[in-house]
Amino acid sequence: MRNILLPVGAILAALLLFGLFVSFAGVDPVEVWLLLFKGAFGDWYSWQNTLQRAAPLMLTALCVAIPARAGLVVIGGEGALVLGGLACAALAQGVALPANAFGTLLVCIAGAVAGALWIALAGWLRQFRGINETISSLLLAYVAIGLFKHLVEGPLRDPASLNKPSTYALDEGMLITGIAGSDVHWGLVIGVVVCLLAGLWLRITPSGFAVQVVGGNPRAAQLVGLPASRLIVIACALGGAAAGLAGAIEVAAVHTSANAALIAGYGYAGILVSFIARHHPIAVIPVAIVFGGFGAAGSLLQRRLGLPDASVLVLQGIAFVLILASEALRDMDWKNFFARFGQFGPSEPVPIVMPTPDAVKGEKS
Repeated sequence: MRNILLPVGAILAALLLFGLFVSFAGVDPVEVWLLLFKGAFGDWYSWQNTLQRAAPLMLTALCVAIPARAGLVVIGGEGALVLGGLACAALAQGVALPANAFGTLLVCIAGAVAGALWIALAGWLRQFRGINETISSLLLAYVAIGLFKHLVEGPLRDPASLNKPSTYALDEGMLITGIAGSDVHWGLVIGVVVCLLAGLWLRITPSGFAVQVVGGNPRAAQLVGLPASRLIVIACALGGAAAGLAGAIEVAAVHTSANAALIAGYGYAGILVSFIARHHPIAVIPVAIVFGGFGAAGSLLQRRLGLPDASVLVLQGIAFVLILASEALRDMDWKNFFARFGQFGPSEPVPIVMPTPDAVKGEKS
């Protein structure tokens, strides 16, 4: 129960602090909260926008959640996502693929492989070179974004893309379409299925259990002879594959080509989603939907109240800080805390004992 109440409480506290923040700009906090809900879940159009944004969040959150089960803190999902989208567009541009579902499958696999190799590099650097995976994965994300911009604006650029450099668009037969004619594409279904498979893999398979043993007790993993280094690199590769798949789906379902719009911060938002979900792949699904709703409501706040579209990033930042703070409260022994500092009432006065003259003389002697 505590694992549910603390994240929920942190999100509610973040909403309260966000309301206080916007009140300094002369905006009614209650109106902001109502518009956040309306923009995220108020009608079918809002739901479509929310679910469309939730699809990549599910997969980029797995880029944090799966390595976290192996004891790593990987925050470079943005790099894996952009390289996944780039690999998807580059394969379709460089190889004559069939313009059907099989071609779509191939470009999605290319995106997943690119993301897997990129994040696996962070795991390899940690295990075999002793480089902190948090720092290396973040720096690798910046490298990936720089490589993406260079290739999209240079060798892979479509000459017809003048104002917005892009690769050649995917063939229409390779695009991922909406579900039943809606704006919600099949990438959402893929994200849900991958989260469920990741959760089942960690829960019921020997390899998934071994990964969690390595992350929970490395000493015990060594004693039973588990290949810790190989398992850690595999966990990083699987997380990177999920983020790379997210980039490929964004290209095939939303943008139709690789361009700067792919760098939308989904990889960084996935960090927050994973932490709120306590790195449980199945719990990632509802959390991603909630934060997809926050992102969807940003434009409504801008139109109705004049707040910047990026103001929801402030809300996400506040939520992330409170989630990290709640981790310190999760294992606290509240009974001893109140017994030591609370007592739920004024403490009894401590009597002051004055030394007698004879005692003072004894100490001097």
